[in-house]
Amino acid sequence: MQENPVSKHHDLLRVLTLKDAVGVGLGAIIGAGIFVVTGVAAGLAGPAFLVGLLFAGIIAGFNALSSAQLAAVYPNSGGTYEYGYRLLSPTLGFSAGWMFLISKLSAAGVVAIGFGSYFYQLIPVFPPLTLSVLAVLVLTLANYFGIKKAGMLNLFIVSVTLISLLYLVFSGIPAVRQENFQPFAPFGMAGIAEAAALLFFAFTGYARIATLAEEVREPHKTIPRAVIITIVSAIVLYAAVSLVAVGVIGTERMAISKSPLQVVADALHTPAIQTVITIGASTAMLGVLLSQILGISRMMLAMGRRHDLPPVFERVHPWFRVPHVGILLTGSIILLLTLAGSFEFILRSASFTILLYYSITNIAALKQSNSEQLYGKAIPVLGLVGCLAMSVSLPLQVILSGLGLLVIGFALRFLFQKVYSN
Repeated sequence: MQENPVSKHHDLLRVLTLKDAVGVGLGAIIGAGIFVVTGVAAGLAGPAFLVGLLFAGIIAGFNALSSAQLAAVYPNSGGTYEYGYRLLSPTLGFSAGWMFLISKLSAAGVVAIGFGSYFYQLIPVFPPLTLSVLAVLVLTLANYFGIKKAGMLNLFIVSVTLISLLYLVFSGIPAVRQENFQPFAPFGMAGIAEAAALLFFAFTGYARIATLAEEVREPHKTIPRAVIITIVSAIVLYAAVSLVAVGVIGTERMAISKSPLQVVADALHTPAIQTVITIGASTAMLGVLLSQILGISRMMLAMGRRHDLPPVFERVHPWFRVPHVGILLTGSIILLLTLAGSFEFILRSASFTILLYYSITNIAALKQSNSEQLYGKAIPVLGLVGCLAMSVSLPLQVILSGLGLLVIGFALRFLFQKVYSN
């Protein structure tokens, strides 16, 4: 009998270098956050959202170091799902994995729609929805044909985005006006705190590095370095872009626009600045979408191995050495969400799901032995306190919707395990 070419008995390839890992992290972070969420934060806190940005970056940094410390010791696919299982309990491990899948899948549909809207401004030949669908199909295929190819494509996408944002920063510096920073904090500390909570979620893409830990070379060295480089670079970039945006157009104009950086570009006279920013926004959405497919499929792989999802998801393609079943299902779900529009109640619960995910990360880091503590116990304690402090500000309906999705996940898990235990 001919051997089935699609067998589960294959390992993922450890081919991602430090550069690749940083590219994955930046691709996940530099997306809707910098192009959209900065405008919303400006409306909440005025120019003082820059202080909220700093607080959010510091808290995200604590969480990032906890993730790096765990991934260095447990370099397996699944990130916090895996750490929760190993160090805490199957219940907390599953909670982290399920919440990751729900939040990232729902967000990916929105990102795909956002790409179509931006790219249509550059090439208005096909309808935006058609462009969104094409992006999902192309990036799903890019993931299917191997992590190295996906990593190279991601580095190209991230490079274009970074160049476009740096072009905006250097173009905008001469146009910054000091009066746009006054009054600095019109909504006081409450506004700054709300802006910080919102901006924290824009920084959380660095966890994608840990989710891909099984494909990183020398993970005990590479992952901590990649996470630190990613989070520091992201904070500096967000701060530079935000400072220029406020200085050029002010927070009131930022707040009323769904694409504040496009408004900044329209106010400048640098050659082709509007086109460059539109290209940057388009590639930013592509980078996030690519990293979503990477991360979600690896989470499905990890959960399939423990039968928290059907075990078909643990299969690794023998030629391309990727979790092909997870990639194809991920692409299909994102495609359906793109065509149907996102489920708003799932998106609203994203803040709760992310805070739960990182709370479990920090608790797991606290459970590590002293010999495994790369940065001491203070880091995960501060990360956990930051997550809990931000969760207090969440609306009750957001928390309830998040808990409802978690209950659905456990019900499905019960069914999966009952079927596959027979």
